[in-house]
Amino acid sequence: MIRRLKKIDYERYFVFVILLALVPGSFGYMSWEAENVSITALYIDGAPEGIVYISDPHLQDGNIDFIRESIDTINSLNPSVVLIGGDFVNGEETDFSLQDVWGGIDAPVYAVMGNHDYESGIHGVNGQIKMLEVAQEANTSVEGYDMSMLTDENTNIEFGDALEQKLEDVGVNVLRNEYVTLDINGTELLLVGLDDGWAGLADPPDIPDTDAFTIYMIHEPECRADWPDADLILSGHTHGGQFTPAFIQALNENGIVELSGYVGDGVPTYITRGLGSSPFYGIELRFQCTPEIVIINPSEETAEMLGSFTETI
Repeated sequence: MIRRLKKIDYERYFVFVILLALVPGSFGYMSWEAENVSITALYIDGAPEGIVYISDPHLQDGNIDFIRESIDTINSLNPSVVLIGGDFVNGEETDFSLQDVWGGIDAPVYAVMGNHDYESGIHGVNGQIKMLEVAQEANTSVEGYDMSMLTDENTNIEFGDALEQKLEDVGVNVLRNEYVTLDINGTELLLVGLDDGWAGLADPPDIPDTDAFTIYMIHEPECRADWPDADLILSGHTHGGQFTPAFIQALNENGIVELSGYVGDGVPTYITRGLGSSPFYGIELRFQCTPEIVIINPSEETAEMLGSFTETI
């Protein structure tokens, strides 16, 4: 006897088949998006021309070609200086040879370290615990700023030291609670680089009184303070959420979460979406959250070259 399927069974089967067919397409789109970088131009009064900012490359064998292509894009912007906001590695590397790629940047490079660069908060729920510790225990006031309680048994300072040495060897100037003064085409820039907050190592240096445009870099945006001498704070870490459907974007735009773009009150703070991703079984995926290269005050020639391909803020 042949059992007749009810109509509802047909409908369920049809929906199941459609969903099954959409999964490969969705993964394909998210993989494509993770490999198509966007350029954001920020126009900021008083800032030097041609500062390029990136973060979170998370170098791995699976994304090294994409990072090389991104460096070609950076060089095409004629940067005066390139700033990198940390998370050079994905964690647990034994060989830093992929970091050789930074030698291909045709401009001075300055950087800070991220939590992955100390293997801090990268295992299981450790990241969520770190966020709670920042909110409940850390002091992000200007006067009493203190992240030291976030250092724990998982913080691998030797790993970070070895990575810093490799980066310095390939031309990346790593700032660990240090500042430098740069002359960029006649405009003075004071650049302050904070060591990683989640690793408990961020400790702002005393800086001189100056009329220079002052940028603070710190990997995790929640670890910043409203430093009164800062004209701009640059952060990364969030990957922009990496998967940001419309309701997540709305939360970000209304200041309920801080994932990307200009955020918060007080000192202007820009969080980049970063370059790399957290891979899913070795596949880089993003959704409505393309990787990002930021350029501050591009030259007229660069702006004309970019045209409508640039998001301007």
